[in-house]
Amino acid sequence: MQHLFARFASKASEWAGKPVTFILALSVVVVWAVLGPFFDYSETWQLIINTGTTIITFLMVFVLQNAQTRDTRAIQAKLNEIILTSHAENRFIGIEHLDEEELQHLDRLVTKAAKGRGETEACRTAEAEKATPPPKKTEARKRRVSAKATKQKLRPLEKS
Repeated sequence: MQHLFARFASKASEWAGKPVTFILALSVVVVWAVLGPFFDYSETWQLIINTGTTIITFLMVFVLQNAQTRDTRAIQAKLNEIILTSHAENRFIGIEHLDEEELQHLDRLVTKAAKGRGETEACRTAEAEKATPPPKKTEARKRRVSAKATKQKLRPLEKS
């Protein structure tokens, strides 16, 4: 259920932020205003716009808050990863699309890794990297990333 709501919240917030959505909402308000004289600016006429906007606002608060909270957690996890290492993990790309439990799990992993490093260890690691060539594991990882990039360049562009 949470995953379904998270996907719905992401799509709804994307849709709500588009210019066409604003134009649609503005059009509804203009039509309502133009119809005012036909209804003699009655209480029912006013109640229609008040009720409609109140309901939409009430529901959108929860949808947008969910999407914003998830995006914030994802950005924080990405920033934590960049701070922890000079070679950011590729697995952190796109984590804003994960559900709540997966984001919390990543946050716990990054926090655990951060507690394992002291300031002096980080300084020693930085100095050691300057003095010595990178380990073979890093070189192998760079080769894999380069190979993937080369393969991607050779593929024809796909339609989105």
